[in-house]
Amino acid sequence: MNYEKNKIELEENGYSVLSDLYSDDEISQILACIENAEQDRNSFMKTKDLFAIRQLIKNVPKLNKLLFNKKLTELISNISESKYFLTKAIYFDKPGESNWFVAYHQDLSISVDKKADLEYYSNWTFKKGQYGVQPPIQILEDTITIRIHLDKTDKNNGALKVIPKSHLNGIVRTDSKDWSIDEEFICEVEKGGAMLMKPLTLHASNRTTNGKKRRVIHLEFNRHNLTKPLDWLERNKISTSTQHDI
Repeated sequence: MNYEKNKIELEENGYSVLSDLYSDDEISQILACIENAEQDRNSFMKTKDLFAIRQLIKNVPKLNKLLFNKKLTELISNISESKYFLTKAIYFDKPGESNWFVAYHQDLSISVDKKADLEYYSNWTFKKGQYGVQPPIQILEDTITIRIHLDKTDKNNGALKVIPKSHLNGIVRTDSKDWSIDEEFICEVEKGGAMLMKPLTLHASNRTTNGKKRRVIHLEFNRHNLTKPLDWLERNKISTSTQHDI
């Protein structure tokens, strides 16, 4: 498959939507794998509005081969000009009765293996046993996010809303006049499809109003080594079933 259109849209608009990345059978296998995972670890978060698994590949290692099918590895190879690796994997389950919503924001934090006093690394956090930090902006600019949709998602069950081209403005204060809600676009995605996004793209999501689930696997990829002694918390070489490197 040719993903050149998605690459251009991602670079120019900060997002792109594609369909048919996974078959119904592949989605069923992915969901069964997640449902059968032990859920007594620190990385599992469950409330009435949201169920999430952080460090997804570490906690559910059988997902590695299921997620990195031929289409996903081809997609990554086509949209990136150098070798990228996985830096974050999270599973989100927004139930049909969920009131969970997220206001407009950029994804400015990465997960790292330790805390260190370094220039250009700021806004440290420590949540659920892991460190987060805002890295140098080039690292954020070169991050590629792929959100795999395990359910059909539209404006009624929390599809992401984005502000096109907002990633081109660097770090944006959400209370500034550097962006306008009038430019908002809703990224509806079919089951088995994916949304590509730059983390500096302003994005948000609404509450669910149609009683339908929105289950998503959020993957982040990068190509940069962090300033020593820091390393990515979840750094993983991209797995392929065809036994070749990307």
